[in-house]
Amino acid sequence: MTAPAFDPPHPPGLPIGADWVPVEHTATVRFPFDGSAIAAAPVGTPAQAGQAVTEAVAVARAVAALPSRVRRAVLTGVHDALAEHRAEFERLLVLETGKPLVDCQVEVARTLVTWSAAAEEVARLHGETVPLDLLPSGDGLVGFWTRRPIGVVVGIAGFNYPLLLASHKIAPAIAAGCPVVCKPAPQTPLATLWLVHLVREAARAAGAPVALAQLVTGDAEVGSALVTDRRIGAVSFTGSAAVGHRIARAAAPTKTLLELGSNAALVVAEDADLDAAADAVLRGGFYASGQACISVQRVLVVEAVREEFVKRVLDRLDEVVVGDPRDPATRVAALIDERATARVLDWVDQAVAAGARVLAGGGQVGGAVRPTVLADVPDASPCWSEEVFGPVVCVRGVSTVEEAVEQVNASRYGLHASVYTRSLATAFRAVDELDVGGVVVNEVPGFRSDTMPYGGVKDSGTGREGPRFAVEELTVTRMAVIRP
Repeated sequence: MTAPAFDPPHPPGLPIGADWVPVEHTATVRFPFDGSAIAAAPVGTPAQAGQAVTEAVAVARAVAALPSRVRRAVLTGVHDALAEHRAEFERLLVLETGKPLVDCQVEVARTLVTWSAAAEEVARLHGETVPLDLLPSGDGLVGFWTRRPIGVVVGIAGFNYPLLLASHKIAPAIAAGCPVVCKPAPQTPLATLWLVHLVREAARAAGAPVALAQLVTGDAEVGSALVTDRRIGAVSFTGSAAVGHRIARAAAPTKTLLELGSNAALVVAEDADLDAAADAVLRGGFYASGQACISVQRVLVVEAVREEFVKRVLDRLDEVVVGDPRDPATRVAALIDERATARVLDWVDQAVAAGARVLAGGGQVGGAVRPTVLADVPDASPCWSEEVFGPVVCVRGVSTVEEAVEQVNASRYGLHASVYTRSLATAFRAVDELDVGGVVVNEVPGFRSDTMPYGGVKDSGTGREGPRFAVEELTVTRMAVIRP
């Protein structure tokens, strides 16, 4: 089978300003499964990045002044257009990301929730009064604060969930009254281009400036031109920790919201439901072919149940079907490109050379990394200390849950972690003591509702996503003090 070509349902070029501007170069987007061409995508330049910011600045006041009903109409219009083309987006995401169909279906479903939730947040943007007369100097004064848009937002999304990640940048920005310039990952621009087209059409229908949403593709130079432009109000980035740190330094003092990587841990207590915990490793370690920042990577099992737990995982590993991502049964497919595949395989080899044992998997089948389970991976090995971003799970025995918590917290990352236990005391200890942005009890660390606050601590980032919380990040308080 070869991937059919994708015919973009929008004008050629890049959506900059009120029009689609031509580009000098295009790049072929390829299906990771077999390398076949999907479509030619426009490639932007740093100059076009600057042009997009200029256009965004030009409409910033108009976007900030949009009535709440208009902003909500834009957001609901995008939701409805996405729902109308749901199956087409699912198919396109399979082709450009190479993710299994089941994961792309989840991505579109979550995207729809994100846009509807952002539309609801428009009605919740409000301030409060302040009792200024707590001091004598405030006697007779009236004080209140409101929330105002932070200005132009630059949203940079990763390749693994391009439609969803871009939506978490664009939708809250519009809800907050901010124009947004989006930059998708070079490997996966197609779904985001189509999304921005739908946003601009919804804006046109609602009477809002079309330039409230723009998109520029390109390499790191394009990204640098966007994040270092002093005219912007905030940068929202999803990607690796190394790139996120560079963006934060380059963008300073502009506000940066960073959703970075992790090596998510799952703790299995002695009293855990072992079948449920094993199922969590199978579901949470290999979805999206492991290319998710909160997929299960480190599993810390209390020694008393380690042997039985590992047996239950290995007995069911064949359920993780490797194959063509277009097949509904597939759970693991080729990674985004050959470089990513080579890196994951090299990290597994490094772990083995350092003393780790391969309990299952290792190597490739076709173009995909086999679902791999490693044991006794040393702390210094990248498979334990860094983010694998592939279908690799590392299992380690610990004497107690307390020791497991210490080892989870020893990481420089802290996005999500989970614990399997029947004990309320253990569950609440995990919530209190795990140094992460989210603690999940008796479910995979990869659980994320798109309406909850989502983000990490330490090298996993700063700021929070989820429409309500992103809107707060993309607005600033304005205090009013009035002497009548």
